[in-house]
Amino acid sequence: MTADPTLALRHHRALACLRGLAVGDALGALLRAPAHHGALRRRRPPAGLRRWTDDTAMACSVLEVLTVHGAIDQDALARSFAAHHDPARDYGTTVDRVLRAVAAGGDWREHAAALFGGAGSWGNGAAMRVAPLGAWYAGEPERAVRAAELSAYVTHQHREAVAGAMAVAAAASLAAAPEGRPAPGELLDAVVALVPRSAVRAGLRRARDLLDYGDTGTVAAVLGCGRRTSAHDTVPFTLWAAARHPGDYAGAFWAVAQAGGDLDTTGAIAGAVVAAAPDGAPPAAWLEQTEPLPGWVPGPGR
Repeated sequence: MTADPTLALRHHRALACLRGLAVGDALGALLRAPAHHGALRRRRPPAGLRRWTDDTAMACSVLEVLTVHGAIDQDALARSFAAHHDPARDYGTTVDRVLRAVAAGGDWREHAAALFGGAGSWGNGAAMRVAPLGAWYAGEPERAVRAAELSAYVTHQHREAVAGAMAVAAAASLAAAPEGRPAPGELLDAVVALVPRSAVRAGLRRARDLLDYGDTGTVAAVLGCGRRTSAHDTVPFTLWAAARHPGDYAGAFWAVAQAGGDLDTTGAIAGAVVAAAPDGAPPAAWLEQTEPLPGWVPGPGR
């Protein structure tokens, strides 16, 4: 990365978003354990260091590629995913298989396209990692959406997975806009306008209609909460939470966490979108108790 001030600013916003993603991912993963369900009910994070999962690991690769190349290079992204693939980080079985094949010299195009009989995966893996890309393109949601589509195809080629990644990137870009984020309803309206026709877009429209609802259980019953680990069962709910809690990281996190489901991924997405805005950083104590980002994540000025 050069000393270009524009690139330095892009990196700053994307890194802040990535930290928010890591905190939500790690705390959500911890709260999935039955031993911590009491802490979840009390909305009080357990003490101790929290370890992040594949959500953060893959988001780190997204930032690495953006920092080094200034844009999404799909081949470089596939190589980074494979080089930093750690099965102990709770990767899904299909992505695990793709990354093992890439590490062995396979072509990501062939392996990602072959999933599920050629339909591609509609899981939430492309959406869970993409928010820092949206923050990189702060205030440029159209560019964010195009780049998110490229980033998704490396592992997830189903229409719903791609739409989910596009939606999260657009939301993060809008939240990080230099002129200030839109109002909650305007943010979701703008995201809907940028996402192609899909179940994800239909869910986002329902999420827009549910912004006045404060009962997370009711909203999760309508939108889903990640239990099926699909993009259309995850993204609308997480963006509802992020839009409803602007500047309130803890509020957004507890909103998704109390619904249950795929807590590390819902926490990662909602937390990252909120943290994309300058006033959306996670609580300092939460950040301090989250495992640091890996040393290979590029810092500013690379």
